[in-house]
Amino acid sequence: MSAQCPANSVLYNNTLCACAPGYLYNVTAKSCDVFKTSYSEWVINTGVDYSIALPQTIFSFDQLKKFTQSQAVFLEGTAILLVSWLLFCGFVRFGSLGDGRSPWFQLRWWISRLDICFATRHWLEDQKVVKKRKTELGGTFSIASWILFLGLFSALLYQIISKRSVEVHNIRATNSPDLTSFKNDMEFNITTISPMSCSQLRGLRTVGLGNPGSIDYRVAQLSIFTNYSCHNTSRGPTINLKCSNCPLNRDSVYISWQFVDIPSQPATAVGFDFNLTARSPLQKKHVSVVSGTVKNGTDMDNSPVTFRGNDTNILKFNLFPRVYQNKHNLKLVQPLFHEFLPGSSIRDANDLQVSLQSSSNGIINTTLVINFLSDYIVEIDNQNIMGPVSFLADLGGLYCISIVIFYYLLVQFEYRIKRLRNEDQVFRDIRRRCKSQDNWDKLRKYVKFTWGPRSLLDEDADFSTDGCCKCGEPFKRSESMKKRSLRESSLRSITFDKKKDSTTVVKKQVKEAGRSMNVFVPPLDKDDRIPPAPTLPENNGSSTADVSDIRKNLEDLYEYNAMLREQLVNTQSMLRTLTSKSDI
Repeated sequence: MSAQCPANSVLYNNTLCACAPGYLYNVTAKSCDVFKTSYSEWVINTGVDYSIALPQTIFSFDQLKKFTQSQAVFLEGTAILLVSWLLFCGFVRFGSLGDGRSPWFQLRWWISRLDICFATRHWLEDQKVVKKRKTELGGTFSIASWILFLGLFSALLYQIISKRSVEVHNIRATNSPDLTSFKNDMEFNITTISPMSCSQLRGLRTVGLGNPGSIDYRVAQLSIFTNYSCHNTSRGPTINLKCSNCPLNRDSVYISWQFVDIPSQPATAVGFDFNLTARSPLQKKHVSVVSGTVKNGTDMDNSPVTFRGNDTNILKFNLFPRVYQNKHNLKLVQPLFHEFLPGSSIRDANDLQVSLQSSSNGIINTTLVINFLSDYIVEIDNQNIMGPVSFLADLGGLYCISIVIFYYLLVQFEYRIKRLRNEDQVFRDIRRRCKSQDNWDKLRKYVKFTWGPRSLLDEDADFSTDGCCKCGEPFKRSESMKKRSLRESSLRSITFDKKKDSTTVVKKQVKEAGRSMNVFVPPLDKDDRIPPAPTLPENNGSSTADVSDIRKNLEDLYEYNAMLREQLVNTQSMLRTLTSKSDI
């Protein structure tokens, strides 16, 4: 650095610059930025996870996970669909039924056909037999009840799939064979957040086993237990420790190292990054992880501080042995961050300037403490909390709730609005009328096609526009129409001649009509003749007449009229008999 120092920095040895306590030099921006940490940056995996990570650029797994891991999603979707259905049915009811051919009637009719839940539970007056009736209101509430039921059922399935079992932890005491069976592949990464490099590393060669000061404490070469290395990163030098099939048979492990001053590069740090992973060598897809960033100790007061001096910075971690019985007896060590004990630190810029100019303080001591909690083993298993009986009970409860809610609304509507009680009859009457009209139109078309337009009663209809009339081909009549025309022409030929004997003429014409229509005519009595009308007495010009004679003449006229009426009735009956036989 030049003597021209950036903001938030101190000048030492007249030519060198260093960032103020709690500030870290940004190489890209060439400035000193304050260093901050938060508990939200910590990642602690306390169970079994998969070590396979898919690219986040392809799928946004975090957002998808947040979206699907909540029953509120199913409930909100159900509420939206339910309200939409009710609003649609309410809007359709404003449409007019008309003559039964409008789209509004068709929609309302099919909604009424959807009455599958309340068809026999509608409003009925007293002393009436229960009958099946489908109404528009019943169809609306039937589908609404099923929408609610399916939404609640989806939420229940989500709960069963996601929370159908609980994780049960059983703790038991351990012995030596249990401890020696725990062999995991472990990796430790400790990054000293600073502008330093691995060229300033010293003392990473030994490891302490056991408790310092106790009779079983030992010091050994670190290379015997683990592979270690240092590599530079954008945040500072990282110490990497890898151990394959680590025999975790010691309670405590101590690993220490130092960073020292070199020309133009003092030993300073503002915090530490840690990342510890453990996995079984037999089942490598499962991994336990703990990672995070610390400064100022575990109290996280976020005050600016720079670590520098002889006192050791201690990072403590605990290792828990776990047996996952639900994962084929997977034996996996769970690392957890326990505590950070800060060492020598500087909070004032003047103190930092003095320390940078003194060679006695040019060191950062760091110690990694690993405690293997070997007294107990945690056995993990899953216990199912949802059986078939409880599932069926929950399912039946949801169905009853959905039906009862809308059944209550249906009863209230029909109780308070009387015209809703017979709306099914209104729909059926309109539809029956439409069906009758359609059938009658089909019949008229069939009659026109078979017997021609003149066979209908509509004699004034104009068929000049019919294409078949223009083609010059006559309509083909059936045999029954020919017989009917012949019969009508034969009957019309029967006349009464005043000059001849009426009885004789009628008998003759009836026989001819029967022969022309191939109908049997019963024999007629030839002697059954109508006598001549009674003669009136001659008027001699006298103005007086005998009352008895007048009375006798009136009686004769009455008897003659009665005889004529009887003959007329007999003749009419005979003609009806002939007509009915000819139709057969």
